[in-house]
Amino acid sequence: MSGELAGKVALVAGGTRGASRAIAVELGRAGAYVYVTGRTTRAGRSEVDRPETIEDTLEQIEAAGGKGIALRVDHLVSDEVAALAERIDAEHGGLDILVDGIWGGDRYLEWGKPVWEHSLDASLRMMRLSLDAHLITSHHLFPLVIRRPGGLVIELTDGTAEYNRKYRQGTSLPYYLAKAAINVLAVGEAAELKAHDCTAVAFTPGWLRSEAMLEIFEVAEENWRDATVREPHFVISESPTFSGRTVVALAADPDRHRWTGQTVSSGQLAKVYEIDDVDGSRPDAWRYIEEVQEPGKPADATGYR
Repeated sequence: MSGELAGKVALVAGGTRGASRAIAVELGRAGAYVYVTGRTTRAGRSEVDRPETIEDTLEQIEAAGGKGIALRVDHLVSDEVAALAERIDAEHGGLDILVDGIWGGDRYLEWGKPVWEHSLDASLRMMRLSLDAHLITSHHLFPLVIRRPGGLVIELTDGTAEYNRKYRQGTSLPYYLAKAAINVLAVGEAAELKAHDCTAVAFTPGWLRSEAMLEIFEVAEENWRDATVREPHFVISESPTFSGRTVVALAADPDRHRWTGQTVSSGQLAKVYEIDDVDGSRPDAWRYIEEVQEPGKPADATGYR
């Protein structure tokens, strides 16, 4: 363990896979005691219907030298989140770091369909999995965060605030709204937490080499560059561990309140805190997407990682 967060108590909500899992692992590696929640366990899968489980996440935390516990919690069920808060209160009396990575709505995205053609049920489910779940979590867990001066809240999303000011062509309106709303959520949470000396930010990875993304491109982390034959711009992709490392650096920064109310990216934090990805590079995906990928330039990560 690196020890920067020794003695801290963290909750990673939705820590089953992807960036959230990696953040949970790196928080544990840094010395925090980590509660990991999610809906997929070895006893059964959530609607996401993927094999990753919260128990797997806990095993990775322990393999990194950390400690924690995996608890099945549906963050859309208020009573379950209230019970989680009561347990954390009884066991630790407060919460230093709350990372809300709840999502699970990708399966409902009907790519490129306008709102009047997109399934309304799917649209509303995406909103439930985004805003409703995040608000329920904040309602029940913030009373524990404000007990700890310097408490940190991190709301995971997709896209910087600047990028999400424009409509994301090729996705769908409900997906765009579900993600861009988290940028605004962090602004409001920061305002309400200010009087308690707590910090709230939204956080976005770049082009994440999640378990699902590696599966789509039929590669593994070890040979991910092979996917650039199929998608050249995948050259700017980053590992989930990159997110975990940058979040730990933010949590360990005594001056982290300078970020409150902002949406920060893994690439942005990596520059400030001098954090590298697992391959020793420092990808800046959102700048690349805006300056190279979207203008239609040839894929070339020179100067961007």
